[in-house]
Amino acid sequence: MVGTGLRIGLLAGLLSLVLAGCGINNVPTLEERAKAAWAEVQNQYQRRADLIPNLVETVKGYAQQEREVLTQVIEARAKATSVRVDASTITDPAKFREFQEAQNQLSGALGRLLATVENYPDLKSNQNFLALQSQLEGTENRIAVARRDYIQTVQAYNTELRTIPGRWIAAILYPDAKPMEVFTATQGSDRPPQVKF
Repeated sequence: MVGTGLRIGLLAGLLSLVLAGCGINNVPTLEERAKAAWAEVQNQYQRRADLIPNLVETVKGYAQQEREVLTQVIEARAKATSVRVDASTITDPAKFREFQEAQNQLSGALGRLLATVENYPDLKSNQNFLALQSQLEGTENRIAVARRDYIQTVQAYNTELRTIPGRWIAAILYPDAKPMEVFTATQGSDRPPQVKF
């Protein structure tokens, strides 16, 4: 009896090692990594959205005649923050595209605002503006890094879902697992910008 119990114990231990090493946990592990990377992307976009009102208020005092640009920034921020995202966004192409388009519009409006600032030398030397501009530039870099990290984790997850044995494991144990969306370049970004003097 002792020998049978020992054999069953050894067999159970061996079986658990084989199952742990065969990749049975890869799908949920990679999915959680991708979700965490997505949360970091959202975190950085929120940081940018939080900085924008202060930047707009600082510019307002100097650029009264630039109301249109300021209005575009405010409207783009409102639209970007009104697009609700959750974990399902990364597996829904339409929701993901809506989120990405709203963020791209905000990026474009911010770019126009910062270009407008060139007309105001006093504003360019204002300490509040310089600090906000520096924080915004840092945030844009953080967004780029967060997006890159998200793309890499989604690539690993999607690859696991599409290759064997991950494909079989997902079909059997995780039938709800769906490929996740990744960011794409904005239209026209493959061409260099035209500079006119």
